[in-house]
Amino acid sequence: MNFAKMHGAGNDYVYVNCFEETINDPASLARQVSNRNFGIGSDGLILIMPSEVADVCMRMFNSDGSESEMCGNGIRCVAKYAYDHGLVTKHEITAETGAGILTLQLFTNDAGKVDRVRVNMGQPRLTRGQIPMTGNADQRVVNQELKVLDRTFHITCVSMGNPHCVIFVDNVDEFPLEKYGPVIENHELFPNRTNVEFVEIISPGEVKQRTWERGAGETLACGTGASAVAVAGILNGRTERTILNHLLGGDLELEWTEEGSVFMTGPAVQVFEGTFDPQ
Repeated sequence: MNFAKMHGAGNDYVYVNCFEETINDPASLARQVSNRNFGIGSDGLILIMPSEVADVCMRMFNSDGSESEMCGNGIRCVAKYAYDHGLVTKHEITAETGAGILTLQLFTNDAGKVDRVRVNMGQPRLTRGQIPMTGNADQRVVNQELKVLDRTFHITCVSMGNPHCVIFVDNVDEFPLEKYGPVIENHELFPNRTNVEFVEIISPGEVKQRTWERGAGETLACGTGASAVAVAGILNGRTERTILNHLLGGDLELEWTEEGSVFMTGPAVQVFEGTFDPQ
């Protein structure tokens, strides 16, 4: 099986071109390739596939084999791969995902390769039923208390096609993410589990984020999570509509427009290509 190793702000995945390859058991393959000691090493597996409704289709599997609806850093790399490998020739393309069809604007460098991508992430879903969460399906969850272990957090929940729980903290670098992240991910409030973002406000236009990603643990970046943070910041009156988000793997630019859509701009990098024998 041919593959490419790519990352967006350090959020790394193994990418397989399913215009040419056939993958029969992607969940098992995701667990194999993601292992950083006995596999290729990644946060998961992303399949780049033909689509009947868009230019390309993306399927994304976490390192534990579970499938996720959407990956903001992953979709930028899908766009880069598709353009750099000739699957598309346009600088604005569409991608089919589990969260719907997204529009991506591609920026190329002097060598003619894509190095940055702006993604229309669509409109956030803000009610319990849309996220999903247990409780009143029509209710929003903004700055609500949640007791976890020995602490009470104030959570704001957003879906960007996949579920996110955003928590603002005073010092994100020193926060014990490994202690609280998995407990919140698997909390009974979230029937499909949830991603968890811990966020420090630097200024109304600048934040710092760490992510506990559903099915993968802490990752260096999360594009849908950064988008959810942009929304949560406004809902809580903490940030402006355009922010710069510092993640462990790099920076992302976010904008929640007055019209309702969230736009995310960030890097897309290919590290290497290779072959892998699933046997």
